[in-house]
Amino acid sequence: MNVIVFASRKGGTGKSTLAAHLASCCVKSMRDSAPRSCLLIDADPQGSLRLWHSLRKGAAVPLQDGSPGLDEIIETARRDGVEWVLIDTAPMAPTLSGTVAQAIAAATLVVIPTRPAVFDLNAVTETVAATLAANRPFAVVLNAVPPKRLGVESAMATNARRSIAALGAPVWSGQITNRASLALSLADGAGSDDVGFDHRAAADEMASLWTAIENSVAAIKGIYAGVAMHQQAA
Repeated sequence: MNVIVFASRKGGTGKSTLAAHLASCCVKSMRDSAPRSCLLIDADPQGSLRLWHSLRKGAAVPLQDGSPGLDEIIETARRDGVEWVLIDTAPMAPTLSGTVAQAIAAATLVVIPTRPAVFDLNAVTETVAATLAANRPFAVVLNAVPPKRLGVESAMATNARRSIAALGAPVWSGQITNRASLALSLADGAGSDDVGFDHRAAADEMASLWTAIENSVAAIKGIYAGVAMHQQAA
C-alpha cells in the first residue's frame, strides 16, 4: 500500500486542493485494465475534503474522516488491499499534532505544497524538519504559481526553487499554476479533468504531478531507476 501525505506548517498552501484533484486522477488511472483502488482521508478538522466529497458527482472516491483513529483507518485500508491512501492534514502550527505526526510516520511519501511567496516558503523549513525527523521521503511542490510565458516559468517560481534548493530539499520540476478552474471544479465536487474552463492545462499539470508521485513511490520501493522527485530522509 502507498500512503501519500500532504503536509505543511502553514495553512492555505493547497494541501486539500492537491489531495482532491490527485485522488480524482488516481481513481481514473488504470492498472491492468482495472481502476486503481484509492482511499482519501481527511485528517484536517476544517473538513474541506469532506465538503468536496459531499458535492461530488463523478467517479467515486471513498473518503473517511481521519481526525480520530488515523492509525486504525490506515491499517484497515492495508488489510483491505487498498493500493493508494491519500491523507490531507491540518496545518502543523503551532506544534506538530498527534494526528499529523501519525500521518507523516505512516507515509510512503510526504508531499509538501507551497505557494511561491515569502511567508509560504519560510514555512517549508519547519515542514521539512518535521519530515526529516520522522525519516520519511518527501518532496516540495510549487502550487498556485503564476502561469508560464512562452514556456518559461515566472521569476517568482524560479526564486522559489532557489529558496527551496538552499534548504537541501527536493522540489518537483513542474508546477501547479494558479487557475480558476481548479477552484471552480472543487465547488462542483469535481476533479481538474471533469469540467470545462481551462481544464485541459490544469488536468495536464495534475496528471504530470500524479506521474511524478507514482515514479517516486516506485523508486522508494526499488522498482524504478528513473528520475524521481523525492528525497529519502537520512
